[in-house]
Amino acid sequence: MAEDTTIDVSVVVPFYNEVESIPPLIAKIHEALRPTGLAYEVIAVDDGSKDGSYEALVAEHERDTRVRVIRLRRNCGQTPAMTAGFDHCRGRVVVTMDGDLQNDPGDIPMMLAKMDEGFEFVCGWRQKRQDRWLSRKLPSKIANWLIGRITGVRVHDYGCSLKAYRGSLVKGFHLYSDMHRFLPAMAKLAGARITEVVVNHHARQFGVSKYGISRTVKVVLDLLAVKMIMSFSTRPAHWFGFIGLPILLCAVVALALVVTLNPNFVPISVLLFFLSFHFFALGLLGELVILAGDHHVKDLALREETVEARAPEVPA
Repeated sequence: MAEDTTIDVSVVVPFYNEVESIPPLIAKIHEALRPTGLAYEVIAVDDGSKDGSYEALVAEHERDTRVRVIRLRRNCGQTPAMTAGFDHCRGRVVVTMDGDLQNDPGDIPMMLAKMDEGFEFVCGWRQKRQDRWLSRKLPSKIANWLIGRITGVRVHDYGCSLKAYRGSLVKGFHLYSDMHRFLPAMAKLAGARITEVVVNHHARQFGVSKYGISRTVKVVLDLLAVKMIMSFSTRPAHWFGFIGLPILLCAVVALALVVTLNPNFVPISVLLFFLSFHFFALGLLGELVILAGDHHVKDLALREETVEARAPEVPA
């Protein structure tokens, strides 16, 4: 769906079994955005809830048609829910937040003001996070450090859902798995100007958290995928060549041992030669795929902003 320039702000909120949080959260969003005078919409995505959340969202739509409701057939997870919201949002600026009342809609005007300075991506930082230390804060701190270290994009709080994006930027993201938490790294890959602001964070009032420490494995695997995308998506031959070269050197060493010491190293040498060849072939195949692909990341990075000034990047 094309960006609608008559809508200034789209607020995308995924909900999963948050029926008690819906009325106060929607009211707080209206309360925060009405005084700004901006044209806005709320994209409420029901992620297969079973507790009446969908009916509560429909009731909010009937009270105010600026609330638009999307219903997923089953529980798909936060990333698919956010992607569904991105597909239907029309705003010049897109804001995402959780549906559990822990993010504060009152912070949205501050983030919009930061966007007006020329940034394309504003990340929220829950400096005073109201969660359990062992099960939530500690894994989050470790994950933030690890993601920043590997991707090179240093953000204090990758897990904070309260973020603001240019609409033109968010439309170019291709998200899957749990990739929503790596959006700062993906935006950096696209050449976006990124900053972060300290936001409020409240203790959960209703329901239970949908995340546990078990998500750590997913984060690590997704992080490896993001690292490969960021570092080697344009030159896959480098990625596979980096792996294949050491194997080729081992094959040469094994061949030297065959000639000088022991013919029993012949099978090892042959195996290593074939293995290195496969990695080099995969790299060349990847180059062909990139050559024939749509280059959506490259196109997004080269897209020029001709209307709005771009601010110099502020280090995190």
